Amino acid sequence: MELKGRGSQIQVKNRFFKNEYKVEHIEGVDIPDIQNIKTQFIPEHPKKIVNTIKGSTVPFMYSMNPYQGCEHGCVYCYARESHQYWGYGAGLDFERKIIYKPEAPELLEKQFNAKNWKVSPIMLSGNTDCYQPIERKLKITRRLLEVCLKYKHPVSILTKNAVIQRDIDILTQLAEQNLVRVGLSITSLDNKLRNALEPRTASIKKKLETLELLSKNNIPTMVMAAPIIPGLNSHEIPNIVKTVAELGALSVGYTTVRLNGEIAEIFEHWIKEAYPNKANKVLNQIREINNGNLYSKGKNRMKTHGETAVMIKNMFKVARNKHLKGREIPKYNLNAFLRPSSQLRLF
Repeated sequence: MELKGRGSQIQVKNRFFKNEYKVEHIEGVDIPDIQNIKTQFIPEHPKKIVNTIKGSTVPFMYSMNPYQGCEHGCVYCYARESHQYWGYGAGLDFERKIIYKPEAPELLEKQFNAKNWKVSPIMLSGNTDCYQPIERKLKITRRLLEVCLKYKHPVSILTKNAVIQRDIDILTQLAEQNLVRVGLSITSLDNKLRNALEPRTASIKKKLETLELLSKNNIPTMVMAAPIIPGLNSHEIPNIVKTVAELGALSVGYTTVRLNGEIAEIFEHWIKEAYPNKANKVLNQIREINNGNLYSKGKNRMKTHGETAVMIKNMFKVARNKHLKGREIPKYNLNAFLRPSSQLRLF
């Protein structure tokens, strides 16, 4: 039984719970909760919205996430695992139990006004997408950007949703002061594959339209071709780089798929159902690049191994040199930050 509009087709055990869902009937009729695919939105009221990133491989000091869980339903998403800390599962729960933080903009402003605040780019969407479907209604991300503009604070965005087009007005003002970068996630140019991998994200057409619009408005935009899944979308690398370069992307980054924790179970079930003829080949190549496992742990979690990994790396190198040579993303302006209250004291 296929659950349309969902990436994960199963519930998986939360590692912190003693009990788990079990399907005794193939139709799933013994678990009514499986049938209920309506998304729930749950408010959360944290004490702060910005987190300090320690010992990370990403070039940011801060991150903030107005949402936890993500209705996009990307079957490979590394953030699925974190949903377990909220008492939910990494499978279907991650896609249909969305936690939102309505006071996030006020919390951000409070942190900006703290005496010990140190200016450094904030990664917006460090975990889950800040432009997932409910953002159209709640506008939490838009209000966060308004705060960044008010205080002239640098911010970085990573999204795979065309909803970001709504905020072109704010992004343009931030870009004029070198205060923003946008990362647009484009995993494939095959919309059928995109729909299977990440069912509630923007279509390929809308993603490419968004890239072109951002670029035309001089908003520095890079593309994340991530994750690259060997045997599934790895052959698209040259075409992805060429296409996004023609539409104005300043750079293209990538990561290879890492099926950490419960995500391995979710992905393995998905690919055997969605692409049964390719499943074994894809899973074996994922194991190859992760040194025999579906994901690498600890210090080696971002390292890849084997001929397939080398091939992917070389394909990106050749494509970048051919289509993106000479392009660069402007540096952030870290000196523009100004508290409006401080400005008022001058008069």
